[in-house]
Amino acid sequence: MMKLTADELRTKYLKFFESKGHAIISGASLIPENDPTVLFTTAGMHPLVPYLLGEKHPAGTRLTDVQKCVRTGDIDAVGDSAHLTFFEMLGNWSLGDYFKKEAISWSYEFLTKELGFSPDQLNVTVFAGEDGIPRDDEAIAIWKSLGIPDERIFPLPKEDNWWGPAGTTGPCGPDSEMFIDTGKPACGPECRPGCHCGKYIEIWNDVFMQYNKTADGKYEPLKQHNVDTGMGVERTICMMNGYPTVYETELFAPIMAKIRELSTARPADEEQAVRAERIIADHMRTAVFLLGDPRQSVKPGNIGANYVLRRLIRRSVRYAKMLGIEPGYTAKIAEVVIAGYKHVYPELEQFRETVIGELTQEESRFEKTLAAGQKEFDKVATALKTHGQTQLSGRTAFKLYDTYGFPLEFTEELAKENGLDVDRAGYEAAFQKHQELSKQSAGTFKGGLQDHSVITTRLHTATHLLHKALKIVLGDHVAQKGSNITPERLRFDFSHPAKMTPEEVKRVEEIVNEQIQRDLPVTLETMSLEEARQAGATALFASKYGEQVKVYTMGDFSKEVCGGPHVTHTGELGGFKILKEESSSSGVRRIKAVISNMQ
Repeated sequence: MMKLTADELRTKYLKFFESKGHAIISGASLIPENDPTVLFTTAGMHPLVPYLLGEKHPAGTRLTDVQKCVRTGDIDAVGDSAHLTFFEMLGNWSLGDYFKKEAISWSYEFLTKELGFSPDQLNVTVFAGEDGIPRDDEAIAIWKSLGIPDERIFPLPKEDNWWGPAGTTGPCGPDSEMFIDTGKPACGPECRPGCHCGKYIEIWNDVFMQYNKTADGKYEPLKQHNVDTGMGVERTICMMNGYPTVYETELFAPIMAKIRELSTARPADEEQAVRAERIIADHMRTAVFLLGDPRQSVKPGNIGANYVLRRLIRRSVRYAKMLGIEPGYTAKIAEVVIAGYKHVYPELEQFRETVIGELTQEESRFEKTLAAGQKEFDKVATALKTHGQTQLSGRTAFKLYDTYGFPLEFTEELAKENGLDVDRAGYEAAFQKHQELSKQSAGTFKGGLQDHSVITTRLHTATHLLHKALKIVLGDHVAQKGSNITPERLRFDFSHPAKMTPEEVKRVEEIVNEQIQRDLPVTLETMSLEEARQAGATALFASKYGEQVKVYTMGDFSKEVCGGPHVTHTGELGGFKILKEESSSSGVRRIKAVISNMQ
């Protein structure tokens, strides 16, 4: 096993798979486009869903990249040795090309030949079979052919060896996970890969996408068999350099050093102090990447992704207080994060002012209410404990949110520290007007781009017409900042400094309907990004220089770089109606609209 930096690992991985015929493609935005089932890009496969379902990728059938990911399902576990909200995922894909034999063989080759792990350290898990889906005997046979003995191959249930879908629907299938045996003694007779005792550490996952999960929970065979693999950058370099946690790697060390430099106090409980440092480091790194994302569509707020960002920043502020860190720290830590990553992700430097400005503003907002809110909480908690009560009412939790800006989870953390719990049901009942928050944060939307349904395809096409119409009516400063499609409507966020007038809304609607009436042909061309721009195509979220992209042209009206899917003629939309125009965040407006053919 050799020692590698994150930069060296990224390069080695991409070059290895390039030598196996894979095209190196750009990682996508952290904010999924036209997918209402999740708030963030949670895995490398997420942006590739249309191609995993059968669309042709302009770069071919073998792809590899480094993808930025955010997962907040384990946010409460952040602060331990491994859990992170933001991470980088190395991945390689086969889109109906090679399958299990090549994927497993190359994984074995990369781990043993390129990274230097001993074959004797390698333990693997495979799908044991469940829900009428058979055991993955094919994967077992391939691992045995590479020299992995039966005693180091572990068939496990769906809970352990099934991946996906990324949202509620989409591609999924059995996987085979690779673990490195650290040499530590087993914790007992049941110790196996996946055990949390520290003996086995997962390093890679090969997913064999054979199925598509439908909205009604059925698993249908995919038209093409795909391979999706994932290797976490942070975890891998941690293991390869012999560090006890990811926070000792060069990715986190400068951030941790800055936190310690700014700290003026330390809790008596050392474990609590270390956990606070790690939470600040993780949450600030994630906040910087969300604010510095090329889409520029997430700002601290009260709904969906904006709410998650606000929660991360405010949770960080609370733990900064525990360490005696003075206000204004968010900008200082952000500078360290940007300095450490700008050579890999230049957008962080490009949007540096936005990142620093939003963090400073949100920190300041929270500082103003934190002391008053804490005082209110302490008063209520003292009264409850005095009277032998153990539950904070939902109404009080809502007041802490509404008046003092305390996210519910923040209040729950404070309550837990005081031996109390929170009446979450009561809180949600008091919060009905913000029902959308609960739905989005839990990821309960149905539909989305994954199902490639006729209606989502039509609505996606409508966003192109809407984008161009907005530019015509409001000006060329208009740029898409995000979109979200459900089977019921489309939602389109765009840059514009002021509320649209009724006349402007009406004119945009008229222009879109004119193009629908013209029944314009929708054509597709594949070309380089430079060629697309020279042809006048709108390319908001640029791929890397020289990369092949898809350009969709709608008659003489619209030309845009996009992954799809689209209708063949604009007339298929029937008609277009704007339901609402409102503010999304500072400098960003939001339109919700429907089309006539909503079936």
